[in-house]
Amino acid sequence: MQKIIILDFGSQTTQLIGRRVRELDTFCEILPYNKYPKGDDADVIGVILSGSPYSVHDPEAFKVDLSQFVGKVPVLGICYGAQFISHTLGGKVEKADSREYGRANLKTVDTTNPLFKGFDQHSQVWMSHGDTITAIPSDFKVIGSTADVTNAAFASTKQPVWAVQFHPEVYHSLQGTQLLKNFVVDICGSRQEWSAASFVDTTVAELKEQLGNDRVILGLSGGVDSSVAAVLLNKAIGNRLTCIFVDHGMLRKNEFQQVMDDYKVLGLNVIGVDASEKFFADLAGVTEPEQKRKIIGRDFVEVFNAEAKKITDAKWLAQGTIYPDRIESLNITGKVIKSHHNVGGLPKEMHLQLCEPLKWLFKDEVRRVGRQLQMPEHLISRHPFPGPGLAVRILGDITREKVRILQDADDIYIRGLREYVDTDGETLYNKVWQAGAILLSTVRSVGVMGDERTYENPVALRAVTSTDAMTADWAHLPYDFLAKVSNEIINKVRGVNRVCYDISSKPPATIEWE
Repeated sequence: MQKIIILDFGSQTTQLIGRRVRELDTFCEILPYNKYPKGDDADVIGVILSGSPYSVHDPEAFKVDLSQFVGKVPVLGICYGAQFISHTLGGKVEKADSREYGRANLKTVDTTNPLFKGFDQHSQVWMSHGDTITAIPSDFKVIGSTADVTNAAFASTKQPVWAVQFHPEVYHSLQGTQLLKNFVVDICGSRQEWSAASFVDTTVAELKEQLGNDRVILGLSGGVDSSVAAVLLNKAIGNRLTCIFVDHGMLRKNEFQQVMDDYKVLGLNVIGVDASEKFFADLAGVTEPEQKRKIIGRDFVEVFNAEAKKITDAKWLAQGTIYPDRIESLNITGKVIKSHHNVGGLPKEMHLQLCEPLKWLFKDEVRRVGRQLQMPEHLISRHPFPGPGLAVRILGDITREKVRILQDADDIYIRGLREYVDTDGETLYNKVWQAGAILLSTVRSVGVMGDERTYENPVALRAVTSTDAMTADWAHLPYDFLAKVSNEIINKVRGVNRVCYDISSKPPATIEWE
């Protein structure tokens, strides 16, 4: 299959480049800057170099040998990628007088150059860099400038190499998608054959080859990712797949039984395990978020391992890991943002190989694959839910009573989102990417109910809009909806006397509170 290689130099928007390429029905692989595939790969039709938090002059700056691909396939450098190309091939990169960040307009554009086909002369772009290219290599020419940046875009006169100092992948670059289409489709020659249907066909074939006649165990969470992974595997290997669904006691209200019923409809072989006593015991008194995640991850593996050992001929562990999980667990700079319990190495005692059929997909792509597999819509459109469950939506230590309080409040909130039809005929649940209630159990506030003074916990409601969870904005829910839900939670949920609404975006906040 044709593919674009995106070399990641640590930019926060590298994943957006990948999304834009995928939206052009072209497969891409995002690889660390120093992991370009050795040897000639006929499937690679182009290379994109991402941005980076570093300056090309930093001693620790990421570097790559351009000769691996320059002159062999078309190359596009973005921001740091552009500066690295210039710096390496004889241009000059210097500190800008002031940091160039935010919106800018292209003052002059060479629309005869294939990279800028169909561009407006004053198209808005997004800049984000502290250095600037003051001189380009001798065999390059300028093809785009802004009022402040002369060398905003340039191209080689001898080889298929282009570079732009702005970010075409972000929303604020108004014709950024056009630029990437020009590069991927017109310059690289993509046949635009990648789709949900082709992904299913290709992945099922690869799974059959990878797994052979081996037996596979899959840890289900009830979410769309693991469910789609299970259906894909079931399509590939049938009854050689055994699924294990561990109930750690911190799922949503009545969720364990509902999920088990859903999996029966899908024809999956599922073993349900109630391990809530162990999880609650091991979490007793723990308040630090990362420690909660690690305990839950450890206990999950222990419970899962105990059940998996009963399947003596299993050779593989399958997981519904998707791309944002892996990015947030460890980015290219080596900094952990937060741990995901389904990301990382396997315990040696499990003696299982790892299978992750969705590891390159974003959430919306997973949903498209699920629809291609004709899975029930209520499973496909289900909001993301953290692996540690309500444990990371309770601030402070975890107890059964706190989980009960949050389950009741969350149930009222989610049911309300499903039932409220907005003015355009769409339910709020379908308009929101992710929603949930958070129990602020480390905070108590004064309230009045009847003639009595109360001293109980607040609940915060969270709802965001997003396409891939890499960035998210708070959802502007109707006031009458918020008022109704707040009133119902306070009246019906013992232990809550105040409801707040979280209006923080990601970044700087994360979607989950812990």
